[in-house]
Amino acid sequence: MLSFAISVIALFIGYILYSRVAQRIFGPDDRLTPAIRKADKVDYIVLPTWRIFMIQFLNIAGTGPIFGAIMGMWFGPSAYLWIVFGCIFGGAVHDYISGMISLRHDGCGQAEMTGIYLGSVARKAMIVITMLMMMLVGAFFVYCPAIILSGIWGEKMMWVVIIFLYYIATTMMPIDKVIGRIYPAFALSMLFMVIAIGLVLFWKQPVLPEIWDGLGNWGAERLGRQQPLFPALFVTIACGAVSGFHATQSPMMARCMKSEHLGRPVFYGAMVTEGLVALVWATISSYFFFADGWRDVCSPELVQQFTQGADGLLRHSDGRTLTQFFDAPTVVTTICSSWLGIFGSVLALLGVVAAPITTGGSSFRTARLILAESFHLPQGSARSRLLLSLPVFAVGIALLAWQIGNPSGFSTVWQYVAWGTQLMAAVTLWVCTVYLFREHKSYWLTLFPAIFMTLVVTDFFLVSDTTLNLPYIPSLIASAIITLLCLLRFIVWKRKFDSTK
Repeated sequence: MLSFAISVIALFIGYILYSRVAQRIFGPDDRLTPAIRKADKVDYIVLPTWRIFMIQFLNIAGTGPIFGAIMGMWFGPSAYLWIVFGCIFGGAVHDYISGMISLRHDGCGQAEMTGIYLGSVARKAMIVITMLMMMLVGAFFVYCPAIILSGIWGEKMMWVVIIFLYYIATTMMPIDKVIGRIYPAFALSMLFMVIAIGLVLFWKQPVLPEIWDGLGNWGAERLGRQQPLFPALFVTIACGAVSGFHATQSPMMARCMKSEHLGRPVFYGAMVTEGLVALVWATISSYFFFADGWRDVCSPELVQQFTQGADGLLRHSDGRTLTQFFDAPTVVTTICSSWLGIFGSVLALLGVVAAPITTGGSSFRTARLILAESFHLPQGSARSRLLLSLPVFAVGIALLAWQIGNPSGFSTVWQYVAWGTQLMAAVTLWVCTVYLFREHKSYWLTLFPAIFMTLVVTDFFLVSDTTLNLPYIPSLIASAIITLLCLLRFIVWKRKFDSTK
């Protein structure tokens, strides 16, 4: 528990200190924001700051800092370091600088920012990647909440239809009509869940593995998880540490801010809050899997169904290991119902359900905005919004049908979504680096995390069994070479840029 307490304190200190460094480097001023200059009563609308913060928090959160943190802690206490340092020096900086660049460019999306600073080829590639990611996230965040809600009341497919109808409303209607009114209430339920679970953790004071107990892959021996800690941990925990998905969501709030000076609490602050969510659920996962907490929160009948197999791993009578039987959604529902009682568990589950639903709805809205930017189509009329939304909904329904019909749909989609969002993070950090250099600012702020994330996504693509599945050492060497080439390309461009001035 000491590692958890230290990590929470470190996050707060990081926000107080390092966010000011990022703010000073970027240099917000008093120019008119897009929400004022381009007000259209649909996407460009000034909203109260507290609402913007709540919306931004929910848009970037989803189930990412919950499910990702639970699965990331399967690697052991090293997850604490990634969440804390990744959030402060990587993710929050990524969110702040990219959000502020969008603010300076009329609230443009991530793909458009990429085109401005990395060229037209990169822009086209990011349009394709971002659209695919928005569709995957939208479909993914329909089905997962439906599973949880059906466990409380109703049928799974009933909730799928209801959630998708909600997505249509959030995609089509002006941002202040649905998102601006409903999201703050959902954010409060999400924060209640995190605070309640965190307080129970401190009250119980379970004996958990600490950072100083070892930073190796704990899951390899104890849980049968054979993926290498690097780079798998840094892809599994995306939201809560570093996530390129956030750069697709921040432009929505950049179109609603009345002042550039709000960027620090909105962009950097929301990311730190998400890091806190990840810390809580990573600690829950440590308690559940490494401190035998699952025995305390499950019925005696269920506990008796697990025995130690010939490989030394605990297995259910149907042959599944602990992590296969207790997947991330099951851990959430089990902990909430056991620790918080009926009333508390409903509110907590509402927080867990509200986050992915709101993120999924925002993803579909983002997809519409990407198409509008790409084809330069105004979105003032309901007809124009409908024409762009129809293909978005069609693809989303197709992906959802595939996920429902695929028994391993959850894990399959998650791996591609996690890698895709980290790929976008690497690209966005390079965009931020080029911007800062061109504006004669301290570009090291984003250069170092850009280098690290490039190494992560390259190595994961080479070594993962879902992609190329190359041997570990050769893939690590190859990814290091590719990362070095990216750095050299930046240095060559920088010198050429200086020489043309």
